[in-house]
Amino acid sequence: MILPSLLSARKLVVKIGSALLVDPDRAEPRLEWLASVAADIASLRARGVQVIVVSSGAISLARRQLGLMHKRLRLDEKQAAAAVGQIRLAQAWSEALSAHKIIAAQLLLTLEDSEDRQRYLNARETLNTLLALGAVPVINENDSVATAEIRYGDNDRLAARVAEMVQADQLVLLSDIDGLYTADPRRDANAQHLPMIAQITPEIEAMGGDPLPGLSSGGMRTKLVAARIATQAGCAMAIALGHRPHPLQALAEGARCSWFLPAPEGRSARKRWIAGTLAPLGVMVVDEGAARALTAGRSLLPAGVRSVEGEFNLGDPVAVRDGAGRELARGLAAYAACDARKIAGHRSDEIEALLGWSAGDELIHRDDLALLAGTPTA
Repeated sequence: MILPSLLSARKLVVKIGSALLVDPDRAEPRLEWLASVAADIASLRARGVQVIVVSSGAISLARRQLGLMHKRLRLDEKQAAAAVGQIRLAQAWSEALSAHKIIAAQLLLTLEDSEDRQRYLNARETLNTLLALGAVPVINENDSVATAEIRYGDNDRLAARVAEMVQADQLVLLSDIDGLYTADPRRDANAQHLPMIAQITPEIEAMGGDPLPGLSSGGMRTKLVAARIATQAGCAMAIALGHRPHPLQALAEGARCSWFLPAPEGRSARKRWIAGTLAPLGVMVVDEGAARALTAGRSLLPAGVRSVEGEFNLGDPVAVRDGAGRELARGLAAYAACDARKIAGHRSDEIEALLGWSAGDELIHRDDLALLAGTPTA
């Protein structure tokens, strides 16, 4: 089986941990290393790859400023450090990317943002708009408002959720190790490197071992959790060595890593969930042109909607029917029913004038729409 290649990526999410980005002795960003990563991102973008960064480091960057260098932090101290460090983290990324005339955009997300339907759709629309405008979103978990103990390693899982959210085809976790081994290579000289993992089995999960010491204490276990999320969404994931300069370039040139292959039915599984599991709370009746567009794999635009029935909120499941009452598809609404009624039949460029705001051009995005069995495809 052929291993994935970074050179074939179309939409890439890169996760970078604190131990890579921050010098722990000085609580300062490793600027030369960060510049090399920015150069790698610029090179990938020149090849047409859209890139999203999930970056840890906010808490670590604020330790010296706040006099918290040599102590175990309480939750309130972590939150305070995150609030200070997020500014420094965003500035570091902005300066590194601006050297290549790339705009950096900061987003603070929580895992709950990726798991609640309405917040999920809002975040996805923002990310896709930023990518379309040529920016590089830099995401960090919103630790400053966390309501539970902040856990190192959450950004691994958040990165996988972001990859799922934007339908990325590849996720790269830059780490202090070049992939998954059959045992901890620090303790077992016979540990073997695994270049490819086709399926995450209990045996693979058992190789996660104990968390690593230091800033990157999420360790391999959290990376395997991320791998399960990403691969089940149809996204390939790599664990690669990040300490070297130009780590993404090295990976593209074939540096040793571990690739987790996407589940064969990863993307279609979500479509089956939409089509067969969720009970519709409303109906959108479409004209013939919209029906043809749906069967060709396009999104549902308001111009093709003749009427909106029922009461539903953003992210709720709805049915799509033609004028004869035949159900064509099911999907997740990008607008609540009251707003959908106002924009139905209108062009997408009229949405903001009609509502005073816009959540995007589509009433149902194609990624959130599943054709029903028996619906002819174009």
